[in-house]
Amino acid sequence: MKYLFFLSSALALSTPALAQGADQVMVGPDPVRDDLITVVGTGSATRVDQSGQPISVVGIDEIRSIQGPDITRVLERLPGVTFARNGGPGAQTSLFLRGANSQQLLVLVDGLRVADVAAPGGGYDFGNLTTGGLAKVELLRGSNSVVWGSEAIGGVLSLTSRDLNGVEATAEYGSRDSFDGQLTGGVSGERYGITLNGGYNRTDGISQAASGTERDGFRQWRAGGRAHFDLTPNLTASFVGRYTQGKLDIDGYPPPTYFIFADTPEYQKTREIGGRAGLAWTSDMLDLSAGYQISDTRRRYYDPTIGDAFTSENHGQSRRAELVGTLRATEALRLDFGADHEWSRIDVSAGRRKANLSSGHALLGWYDQAFTLAAGLRYDDHSRFGHEWTFGANGSVTLTGQWRARASYGEGFKVPTLYQLFSEYSNPAGTLNPEKSRSYDAGIEYGDRNGDLHFALTGFRRDSRDLIGFVSCSGATCATRPFGYYFNVGKARATGFEVELGARVSEVLRAQAAYTYVKATDRTPGSFNEGTDLPRRPRHALTVSADWTPDLGGLVQGLTIGGDVRLVSQSYDFSGEFGRLRGYVLGTVRASVPVGEHLELFGRVENVTDEKYETAGDYGTPGRSAYIGVRAKL
Repeated sequence: MKYLFFLSSALALSTPALAQGADQVMVGPDPVRDDLITVVGTGSATRVDQSGQPISVVGIDEIRSIQGPDITRVLERLPGVTFARNGGPGAQTSLFLRGANSQQLLVLVDGLRVADVAAPGGGYDFGNLTTGGLAKVELLRGSNSVVWGSEAIGGVLSLTSRDLNGVEATAEYGSRDSFDGQLTGGVSGERYGITLNGGYNRTDGISQAASGTERDGFRQWRAGGRAHFDLTPNLTASFVGRYTQGKLDIDGYPPPTYFIFADTPEYQKTREIGGRAGLAWTSDMLDLSAGYQISDTRRRYYDPTIGDAFTSENHGQSRRAELVGTLRATEALRLDFGADHEWSRIDVSAGRRKANLSSGHALLGWYDQAFTLAAGLRYDDHSRFGHEWTFGANGSVTLTGQWRARASYGEGFKVPTLYQLFSEYSNPAGTLNPEKSRSYDAGIEYGDRNGDLHFALTGFRRDSRDLIGFVSCSGATCATRPFGYYFNVGKARATGFEVELGARVSEVLRAQAAYTYVKATDRTPGSFNEGTDLPRRPRHALTVSADWTPDLGGLVQGLTIGGDVRLVSQSYDFSGEFGRLRGYVLGTVRASVPVGEHLELFGRVENVTDEKYETAGDYGTPGRSAYIGVRAKL
């Protein structure tokens, strides 16, 4: 109930601003403004207010104001988002969007698909991702396999690096000997642009095991770049590359018991490489873009008590060729279409295993100022599962002024990972089927998230079936699967609603809030867990933020003071509602001030009340932490 109290308080505080804004003349959305443009809905640049799907966009100014390398602190401001992290910074971090499994979220970095095909579930580990160099975050909530195919059951997250003409450097230092540095430089002209970035992040960390005393540190080097060259007035070549390499100290199950999670000297090394090259043709009527990309992830585990060599390795690679286009039949009528082919492979104990996926899609839409409607189909042909059709539709209508109503229906599917198919835990009968989902949502919205006044209310439901889970071994299968194997074991349903509020309360104060209620339950007929909450899915999550830029006359110019409060209700660590994880409240205060024309100082304190909490059972979390930093640009 205390979480509902905080939500009602936030709504009450925002009501005067809403009432006041109703009498003001509001400026309509500017189609040029970058934070009003998204690609996650249709695959091509589209205004957010012309989509019937719930999409949130975070721009570079907000990312900077939040401070720090932890991407979760940016994403927690968006509705539908909760996290579970196995320890401190850099540790395995899973994102649950509207209660969906974390591997059911498609993640794009500068257009690159970064899912770890060697991981058991194929999802992305957000512990390896930082805010360094980011300019834009786009999040679509709900199934959208029509445009994006496999993995987009829960939604789509797109992260875009910034383009820069000049040099910018950022460095911060703080608790537990933590340091993060980022250097970005670029040049651009009328027909070209090149931006390169690199960074280093380190921390002594905390004990991964909540009961431990030994600190588990994290080190990561990162580098990336993007470039574009206009070969002709209509033809542009583009290139994107990214590289990360990190070392994370982890804990385990030491002797003599081997079943108590505690301090150990184990560690893992992770390397990610990705790149994309493409050509884009633009004209008044037709746009075409062709590209080829590769993503390679290798993760090695070490135990110094055994020796210097790695004890196990996960290594996977995906390559993808794609062609997408947009045909504008009239100013409002548009056809988005595409075709792609993906090759994926994984190295397991039995050798190298491969799979191919060929796909094609078309999305026909009508987009004008008062009314939008889009519907589409996708066809996928997998080398091991045959073909699959996927349908989706969405629309929105302007009611009056900046008020609009929207609704969407989306289907999603996710093929089993190569690990689930071919590892030592694969299904003995070879009968795994793709996971599938159907999602529905409808809502009403005023303004846009980054405007002077914003309100959005969205209700949603997602039904999933053929969910792949790990079942313990029993009977004759123990001879070949001594611990267990993967099997299509489940159905699930997630229902709930989201509320977003944002207002420029005055010339010097801006506040916003995002609240989500989600009931994600196991609906597997006849199972022991039928009707219980899915693990690590809190029903309530609320983030309230405010930024104040006081007018201090000539004393200090540009000082900004801000704060964030994150409230999360209780959840359970295991299926069947076992292992209760209590709810928690976290607060952050921050400030920044420019020093001259090219320098900015900033600092913050996270978890100001030193809250003791867990997002995953038996794993530690950071206490009160303080950081100070500087940003310079030329």
